[in-house]
Amino acid sequence: MSFLDERSELLEDAYAALSKNYKGIDVDLYDVCKKQRLSDPVIEGDFMKSLEVATHADTRHTHPVYAVFKYHDIRKVLTDAKTFTSGFIRYGLGKFFGGDALIILALDGQEHKEMRALMKPIFMPANVNHYRETITKIIREEFVEPMVPLKKANLMDFGLYFPIRIIYELVGFPESWREDIYEIAAMGLLILAGPKKDEEDLQAALERANEAADHMRSRLVELAKLKRAEGATGRDFMSQLIHAEYKGKKMNDHEVGTFAGTLLPAGGETTTRTFSCLMAIMLSNPELWERLRNDRSLVPKAINEATRYEGVATVKIRQASEDTEIRGVKIPKGALVQCLVASANRDEEVFENPDVFDMDRKQTANFTFGFGPHMCIGQFVAKMELEVAVNALLDLLPNLRLDPDYPKPEIKGAQLRGASEIRVLWD
Repeated sequence: MSFLDERSELLEDAYAALSKNYKGIDVDLYDVCKKQRLSDPVIEGDFMKSLEVATHADTRHTHPVYAVFKYHDIRKVLTDAKTFTSGFIRYGLGKFFGGDALIILALDGQEHKEMRALMKPIFMPANVNHYRETITKIIREEFVEPMVPLKKANLMDFGLYFPIRIIYELVGFPESWREDIYEIAAMGLLILAGPKKDEEDLQAALERANEAADHMRSRLVELAKLKRAEGATGRDFMSQLIHAEYKGKKMNDHEVGTFAGTLLPAGGETTTRTFSCLMAIMLSNPELWERLRNDRSLVPKAINEATRYEGVATVKIRQASEDTEIRGVKIPKGALVQCLVASANRDEEVFENPDVFDMDRKQTANFTFGFGPHMCIGQFVAKMELEVAVNALLDLLPNLRLDPDYPKPEIKGAQLRGASEIRVLWD
């Protein structure tokens, strides 16, 4: 079945609404961060609020807020999960997933350590590599091959749908649920768009998100029960979660379903935005795309550099569990610390010529997927999807290039970045 026959207006509207929610004011984010990084790299005040964008914290919180802009300072914050905790997320973004959602991002201490240890083997390269053949088949046969005779497209139509189709396949949705996946995905995006910068919009958004979360979670718990009853014998993520064990602990159906409910929205949406940034960069610089065509070993390097140069999530937030300080600035217990990873990823002290996209750059850890104990558990899946997608476009769409009848793609967003359209032609 071709994705061209499965277009979902509900999904496309939800993605556009999510992008709008986190767009913020139209500024050169990297220029603003650079000036701050060079002049005053730790400040008191809500930097993200100044960009008119919501974060994972509750808009109504009363905590003092600090913002950090330098690479090494942010690395220390993200690494020290004892001093800088994440539990506040369950009272911010977590409320939009429903009151009892299992959000691994919101766990701290031993609880986080045990849950991550239980899940980690499923998402590591040794296990993820088993899915490469499935991912390749889906991307090529269901997505790129049906596009070939069209000769032109908005590449973001492909970019929105393929990560969702894949993550739902890997989680273990049965074929009989095929017609439902994009509706469920739209609900997930509705949840992610819940936090609002304006308090008056918050209650309505909370009600909409919780209704979507309840429906999505009920379907996923239903699926977990079905798989357990059938023995959960597959290699899909949900079957593996059912059997996963750490120090005698296993997840029940509710935990499996609610975790999948938090994994699915981010698993698709983040890959979509990364794809949009990567392709906007490459096709706006045709010589880079030609290098990839001639040397496929550069594809993983291009993906890694794209995550540094245009990371899709610009900030990670933590909360101080005790009085501390960063670069001489005192941070009181309870304060929220906004780590501007978009700034860290272009820190002059760490990256040579940081404002240049360079596939040949010596690989240094960037923070787009986080760092330390809360580093994104699904990053290896996302990178594999992107690698397969780029190679499929190179193989099947000859002379892929930007359509001169449309404006060049623009990457925008103060909190979530990406290009909304990438209009292309091919021979």
